[in-house]
Amino acid sequence: MTVTPQPHPTPQPPPPAALLQVAGHLDGEAVGRLVAASADLSLVVDADGVIRDATAAADLEAENIPGWLGRRWIDTVTVESRPKVDALLRDAQTGGITRWRQINHPSPSGIDLPIRYASLRSVEGGPILILGRDMRAVAALQRRLTDAQQALERDYDRLRASETRYRLLFQISGEPVLVVDAGTRRVVEANPAAARLLGRPAKRLAGQDAVDLFEAGSARSLEAQFAALRATGQAGEVRATLPHGRGEVSVSVSLFRGEGGPSALMRLVADPAAAEASPDQEAPTRAVIEAMPEGFVVTDSNRRVLMANAAFLELAQLATEGQARGRPLDQWLGREDTEAQALFASLVDHGSVRRFATVIRGTYGGVEDVEVAAVSVPGSRPCLGFAIRSAPRRIPEGRLAGSRDVPRSVEQMAELVGRVSMKTLVRETTDLIEKLCIEAALRITRDNRASAAEMLGLSRQGLYAKMRRYGVGDLDAPGEDD
Repeated sequence: MTVTPQPHPTPQPPPPAALLQVAGHLDGEAVGRLVAASADLSLVVDADGVIRDATAAADLEAENIPGWLGRRWIDTVTVESRPKVDALLRDAQTGGITRWRQINHPSPSGIDLPIRYASLRSVEGGPILILGRDMRAVAALQRRLTDAQQALERDYDRLRASETRYRLLFQISGEPVLVVDAGTRRVVEANPAAARLLGRPAKRLAGQDAVDLFEAGSARSLEAQFAALRATGQAGEVRATLPHGRGEVSVSVSLFRGEGGPSALMRLVADPAAAEASPDQEAPTRAVIEAMPEGFVVTDSNRRVLMANAAFLELAQLATEGQARGRPLDQWLGREDTEAQALFASLVDHGSVRRFATVIRGTYGGVEDVEVAAVSVPGSRPCLGFAIRSAPRRIPEGRLAGSRDVPRSVEQMAELVGRVSMKTLVRETTDLIEKLCIEAALRITRDNRASAAEMLGLSRQGLYAKMRRYGVGDLDAPGEDD
């Protein structure tokens, strides 16, 4: 028969009773040294909770531990620690030691003294031995950790605020800017001004090779610029041609180190030579166009808005010029797409258009009758100019102003709705009725103005004022006033 060898049992620590038995063979001095070596602070507390003896380590001398003698232990701790003192005194047994609890004592230094305590009772009904460990080093580490966390939060808030300011400046900047990965030349981010200049949405620009955004003839100079930037960290400006006949720009790049590695800030300056040559000439021209009471819009050859004055923004129900820039003009111009196409076709064929009657459709649904004069300007950067003025808001003479026939049916009124505003329709209809009433009263009274005024419920001066307003009768001719 095979006998399987049994493993040796793992030695277990002696039970608390064994430890007490060993301690029983030690004299009082040895027990005291043992307690002093195992604890930073030891207290002997009687059955009433009064401290009868205290032993403290040398580094606790400044805490005036001897001053606790004769006081109740619970009176030496802070308010939130009192329940823990009650639990330590209540749970002290002869058969073992209680679990450790952290208790804070008021300190002369102003910072609470943290001590971790456990209690045991040597004999039933005898005094309670309180063992304490100094937790000031741990508390200091906790405070340092808390301070580090708060500093990290403050740094994070500052970083987030800085990023928000960068994002805002990047988005509202009128200068076209691209953020490009310096190693791969891939576009990381583009602001709205760059998207308008390049004629692509900002989302479609992301991930594109920056060199591919320009005409093929500019590729070599742009590649050399990026090569110099990677080699020396600096590169000079180069001229590059935009696709689809959008003109030339001056391209400058600056190297900076971002989170993912070196990146380049790519600035596109459109037509810098012209901008530097005539800044003083452009300023008054721009001011005059902006102050014009009629709408004025300049678009590129694809009819995308390059500039619009305040009068056009009011017609189109827009708040700022930025809301119109880069968007097609036919988004607001024309009752239907065919009407706008007819205007643009005439402009291409003849080079200019005069008094083209159409409407402006506002962003919020408003419709305004307008007359458009337009011109096509050829050149290296061809553009289209549009002067837009509100059409006169008058009711056709055959229907109201020059006729005695007032619309009497819903159908007749419906024909005028949409062609003139309700306010204008009501005002001119009221004026016509007043004029007809005055003419009828004068005819009935045989031009007796006093009787006519009484018939109409007007004063004589009021009748004369309305006659002058509507051009009724001849006030210089003699009339029967009585």
